Amino acid sequence: MISRVHSSILQGIDAVAGEVEADVARGGLGELKLVGLADTAVKESVSRIQAALRNSGYRWPGPKVTINLAPADVKKDSAAFDLPIALAVMQAGGMFASETCDDFLVVGELALDGRVRAVKGALATAMLARRLEKRGLICPADNAAEAAVVEGIEVIPVSFLTEAVGFLTGELPIEPADVDLGEIFKTAARYDVDFADVRGQESAKRALTVAAAGHHNILMIGPPGAGKTMLAKRIPSILPPLTPDESLETTRIYSARGLLPSGQSLMATRPVRTPHHSTSSAALVGGGIIPQPGEISLAHHGVLFLDELPEFTRATLEMIRQPLEDRWVTIPRVHSTLKFPAAIMLVAAMNPCPCGYFTDPKRPCKCSPTAIERYLSRISGPLIDRIDIHIDVPPVPWRQLRGDSDGLSSADMRQQVLAARSVQRRRFAGDGTPPKNKSVSSSPLRPMPYALNPSTITNATMSSKQVRRFCKLDSAGETLLKQAMTELGLSARAHDKVLRIARTIADIEGEENIQSHHLAEAIQYRKLDRRL
Repeated sequence: MISRVHSSILQGIDAVAGEVEADVARGGLGELKLVGLADTAVKESVSRIQAALRNSGYRWPGPKVTINLAPADVKKDSAAFDLPIALAVMQAGGMFASETCDDFLVVGELALDGRVRAVKGALATAMLARRLEKRGLICPADNAAEAAVVEGIEVIPVSFLTEAVGFLTGELPIEPADVDLGEIFKTAARYDVDFADVRGQESAKRALTVAAAGHHNILMIGPPGAGKTMLAKRIPSILPPLTPDESLETTRIYSARGLLPSGQSLMATRPVRTPHHSTSSAALVGGGIIPQPGEISLAHHGVLFLDELPEFTRATLEMIRQPLEDRWVTIPRVHSTLKFPAAIMLVAAMNPCPCGYFTDPKRPCKCSPTAIERYLSRISGPLIDRIDIHIDVPPVPWRQLRGDSDGLSSADMRQQVLAARSVQRRRFAGDGTPPKNKSVSSSPLRPMPYALNPSTITNATMSSKQVRRFCKLDSAGETLLKQAMTELGLSARAHDKVLRIARTIADIEGEENIQSHHLAEAIQYRKLDRRL
């Protein structure tokens, strides 16, 4: 007897359709075959499944069992096939019959006692079930919350193999999982840190406000203890809240990596990733024998903070150049090419020299000019060109450190950021509403009880054509920019970045046109073009 159970195969962060076929023959010698380009983790699943069936009160059918994982030309490398294999073998062996099995995708890893363990990529599988117009998804109970955010399907949580069998036979009704997205966003969109905690550094706060308002990459340069890390950790508190679509994209990446906490439905706050400078290229950008998203993709729609930037290997830093431009990571393999999203805000920090005190007014620097030049040259010119803003973060004076004034708070800075982003939405997307040819029902998310602004282009991602259109200068601005290009030796890319930053500064101040003082401030943010 032959049976079929529908499942999915995780490729990168996306799920593709897969099937588990089982054939149980009564005649011949006892034999078990598992075919369909399965790797070691899947081949070893047979022993787990046999134990799970025995300890759940079922018997292993036989004596001859053939299991096929289709399509045969796609590698299967996940323990998520345990549950569908078990169900397919049981149906082929005549242990139960189900008229609804074809209506569901099934994923889940089995423990020896029949428990169903969480798997990676449940959200991507739920989105696949919706695309295939299936009735729903049968998945581990620990994955139900993330899968339930997808609209139009039933997510059936199971904790034991017996529960999956009981549901498919109709003997055990199971209520589909449900989540309240509105409550998730309201509860999770809170931050425990605030820029008011940072004493002094008002000029750095201003630069970070500009960076957040236009989604510009930023590099902070200063001696140890000046507050660079403290500033970087507070950047998410001034960024706009995640939109539902942004949250779904980010959650899909964390789900595929198995990093989404158990029971959590969505990433409701912008992620912040802080990889150590010893991180390998594959860990930062993505890759491996089985390609996985790296830190740069885990920071999608959030902040990637690279502390001690020159301590990263040159090869590792060079690999982030293309993602900074394209907002995608492309990983080619012999049989396919995977793309991972990487729309990040890069925040980097570094000391001005090897000892760290070159710009400190009170501590002498012990580094020679040659050592300083060698230290700075660890970061290539093309990478520096792709970082929009370079600023000094000087030591905080005693009076400011011990003073009572808090300076700018996250609420103050966020208000400026949101106002500037609102201007950009109107500029690039009309009135900010979704395009007419994109219906609201096309979103895979369940309906939200309140509307959030759609994701739109920002000043940092303007094309050259848009820069010429929206960043026009008056005669004084043209003269100032020409002088800066001549004296600083700005590249064509740096020229466009200065204009984009000036456009953001004008948006913060509510100005329709870029004024010369906006441009002057933007030029001052190109510190490394002026050389230390």
